[in-house]
Amino acid sequence: MQTNLAPEFQGTPDGEAAEAILRKCVHCGFCTATCPTYQLLGDELDGPRGRIYLMKQVLEGAAPTRATQQHLDRCLTCRNCESTCPSGVDYGHLVDIGRKIVEAKVPRPAGERTVRWLLKEGLTSPLFGPAMAVGKLVRPLLPGTLKDKVPGARHPRAGQWPKKERARKVLMLAGCVQPAMLPNINAATARVLDAIGIQTVIADKAGCCGALRTHLNDHAGGLDDMRRNIDAWWPLVEAGQVEAIVMNASGCGVQVKDYGHALAGDAAYAEKAARISSLTRDLSELLPEIVAVLKPRMADAQPGSLAFHPPCTLQHGQQLRGGVEQGLRALGFDVAVALNEPHLCCGSAGTYSVLQPELSHQLRDRKLGHLAELQPTAIVSANVGCIQHLQSGTSTPVKHWVEALDEALHPAP
Repeated sequence: MQTNLAPEFQGTPDGEAAEAILRKCVHCGFCTATCPTYQLLGDELDGPRGRIYLMKQVLEGAAPTRATQQHLDRCLTCRNCESTCPSGVDYGHLVDIGRKIVEAKVPRPAGERTVRWLLKEGLTSPLFGPAMAVGKLVRPLLPGTLKDKVPGARHPRAGQWPKKERARKVLMLAGCVQPAMLPNINAATARVLDAIGIQTVIADKAGCCGALRTHLNDHAGGLDDMRRNIDAWWPLVEAGQVEAIVMNASGCGVQVKDYGHALAGDAAYAEKAARISSLTRDLSELLPEIVAVLKPRMADAQPGSLAFHPPCTLQHGQQLRGGVEQGLRALGFDVAVALNEPHLCCGSAGTYSVLQPELSHQLRDRKLGHLAELQPTAIVSANVGCIQHLQSGTSTPVKHWVEALDEALHPAP
């Protein structure tokens, strides 16, 4: 795609990066076939190709409008289009640049600004945990939109963390919402890794991965989150005390794997960020070793059947496909993926389910319909947002796949 940058973007890092991405696009439109919002709305401007045209116009000097902003807002950043694109267009990075530019040029209504501020400050605040605890106590009294975001009772094993010292250690990011919302995911991860002789370490000063602020167009705040995490992890990394940084939320994983790109222009952090990204592994990438060690401890067949929902951040963002299903089957689980649209987003997409509830719920119900065809006893996924979002629309239990594995290793009395 031929692009002629406006003078204000010529020679700038964002302008040069966007131009390089735009030049790869050949207008083929394959991306529209797998774009969730295009599937729902049928509007070219609510698909990747249309949004690319909008961003190109802005980069060439056209004034963005409120409509431009809304079309970009409706993108889930699921990156399904990247998996489909034959030309390798890096749409995820392009839409981050486009949103940042449009955000600076198009004022939002006061209500939207307030909601976005509350999300980026509230979800990453130390007060989120106590607020979630109160929410669980009064959950039956909450309106539906809030009730969807508050899980039921705390898992009885959520506080059981292995205490044995191991020679092998990995860092794990606790996350901003996961410890308060679904704390058993982290505990189950630590127990499963302990079972294969790996100790899980959490750096107390690490917090949100940076994705939340970045996708709410607070790019400076997102970069600060990344730097804080690097500072928290670096002493252990530099000393060689940990062999990897393990992510059990695929949304955080795709973000931390991108630290090297995000901080490439920061002389003080570029090298460290690249090192952190190279050490980062989604938990599913450890499954081959988990299978090798734990298979003798597992029964030949695990009770019930699992339907696996692969998050977009796993299958499109990290390009990791098939590993969870293959690993769980090797451990004796009956696990299947939806026969229809397994590539399509469930509608969670970070804060998207709050900011775009109508589209989000349409995608959730569409996804749950396909999963229900498998008649599973439980649905498993790999990202906290997807898990809670799907659970809000079904009575079938939804959990992290590592929790299903942990339950098989440590059955309830």
